[in-house]
Amino acid sequence: MAGATRGPDPGTPQAKNGGKAVKDKYGSEFYSKIGTKGGETVKRTRDADYFSRIGRKGGEATLTKHGVKHFQEAGRKGGLK
Repeated sequence: MAGATRGPDPGTPQAKNGGKAVKDKYGSEFYSKIGTKGGETVKRTRDADYFSRIGRKGGEATLTKHGVKHFQEAGRKGGLK
C-alpha cells in the first residue's frame, strides 16, 4: 500500500466537497480555533525580524504577480475610507 493517499480521488465530486463536509461536521468555529492556536504559536516562537522578512517576501511576490498598479489601487481604496 506504499504511495496510497487517504481520502477521495482528486477531481471527484467527493473531493471537491471535502472542505464543506468537514465544515458541516465540525463547524466554522473549529477553523477559527485552530487558526488562532497556530497564530499564537508562531507569535510566541518567532521574533519581530521573522514577521518583517515574511511581510517583505509577500509584498515582493504580490508586486511580481500583480504589478505596481495593484498597490496603487489598494492605496486609492484605502484613502477613500
